[in-house]
Amino acid sequence: MSGSSFSPSRVSKGSSLLTGSDFPDPDVIRVDDTYYLVSTTMHFSPGCAILKSYDLIHWEWCGHLYDTLDETDARALKNGRNCYGKGMWAPSLRWHDGTFYVCFAVVDKGVTHVYRTSDIENGPWTLSVLPGLYHDPSLFFDDDGKAYIIYGNSTIRITELNESLTGPQPGGLNRVLVKTGETKQLGYEGSHFYKINGTYCLFTIHSLPDRWRRVESCFASDSLTGEFTGGIVFNDDQGYHGQGVAQGGVVDTPDGRWYAVFFQDRGAVGRTPVLIPLAWENGLPVIGNDGKAPLEAVNLTARPGYAYAPLAESDAFDAPVLKAMWEWNHVPDDTLWHVGGGFLSLTAGRADRDLTQARNTLTVRCTYPVTEATVRLDGSKLALGGRAGLCALQYQWSAAALRRTEAGFMLSLLKKPANDQPGEIIAAEVPASETVTLKAVFDFADMKDTVSFFYMENGEWRPLGALQKVSFDLRHFAGVRAGLFHYNVEAAGGEALFSGFEYRITAP
Repeated sequence: MSGSSFSPSRVSKGSSLLTGSDFPDPDVIRVDDTYYLVSTTMHFSPGCAILKSYDLIHWEWCGHLYDTLDETDARALKNGRNCYGKGMWAPSLRWHDGTFYVCFAVVDKGVTHVYRTSDIENGPWTLSVLPGLYHDPSLFFDDDGKAYIIYGNSTIRITELNESLTGPQPGGLNRVLVKTGETKQLGYEGSHFYKINGTYCLFTIHSLPDRWRRVESCFASDSLTGEFTGGIVFNDDQGYHGQGVAQGGVVDTPDGRWYAVFFQDRGAVGRTPVLIPLAWENGLPVIGNDGKAPLEAVNLTARPGYAYAPLAESDAFDAPVLKAMWEWNHVPDDTLWHVGGGFLSLTAGRADRDLTQARNTLTVRCTYPVTEATVRLDGSKLALGGRAGLCALQYQWSAAALRRTEAGFMLSLLKKPANDQPGEIIAAEVPASETVTLKAVFDFADMKDTVSFFYMENGEWRPLGALQKVSFDLRHFAGVRAGLFHYNVEAAGGEALFSGFEYRITAP
């Protein structure tokens, strides 16, 4: 970088692994000097994460687009149902004529939601429902103001929408843009559509045909009715276990440079955004440095010296509202929790067989390479059959749990049974007092993907059971999270009080 516009005070550097945590399917835009990013949240509430940045490298929370989707038995973990891996997928973010738009598929309902607001940071958002499931949609506004949605899996289509964005425009454009053809691997999906320098550009991801590896393709045309031609434009894994970097948005800087924000599968920690420089040649993108995603990201910042709030941090639970980093596992029951005065209170509202069916588990994303989560738990008000503590939430879950039994309090390592059975097994346990301090250490470095649980005894950390494996299982379709939970396997009742939550990101 050279010239007066690239003065040292304006240069921002950092890891190209932007968040180090699970913010999949990113879409990104710039409005003036501010970048905004939206990401999939699946079954978690509140949903559709919104981040902002002034340099594309460092990000902080704006918040979420919605508190909850409409409550159903599956979304609220009622009557034995759940919504794991469903909910909202792959949001598209656009800014057009002073209005922000977000569009995404609601997988469990088979519909597509379109939201709009004039203020992305504060809302309010207005919802319209587009009947039908438009898979991995990209919302596009052409120069003449007409709106289109580009979507699909293997076969990618474009459909013109009516002015209210509530359905197809009668007699409007509706055609296939590209087809994958025969393949045993993942076909085209994850569409992102733009008009750049007069050329229409369709970005999609897919797998290499001979093996699983995520790659990015781009197809271009000089008109919406013309032939879209192109192919693979990026195929790199940053030297990380063959995990390809692809799927996401592209964005320009105020001084006319371009970047891609794609994501990479990083094992159990989830799908993490990566920043890659981009240039244009003959209407097609040239991504990376000699086709590689650099490990260091460099850009200009619009706000030199700006202090970004962390995406995940410690929490004393002093405020009467939760920090933006927290998301509930499914739709919570708001009558059974409260926060403030130094405590998070969770009450068991019914009997539940195991952690994954328990309501009101409060989660936070883990961060690469190593995350340590610590919390103090007062279980004096637990009822018989109650268990509360600190968990690693994914399909193959595990947890450090304080249990109240007829014989007194026990501190147990709970985990999901083998053979996909519901319920829980006790892998280890020790006698305990009614108040305990717990720690979970998540190690994702070099795909280790483990969690170790500890408890404090006489000022020293003691291991609780053996090292546990964690994984990214498509049945949950989310990175493993640290979670605070309370449920009862016998009956409703009891209260767990959490305090002094500490969150640290460390080296392996």
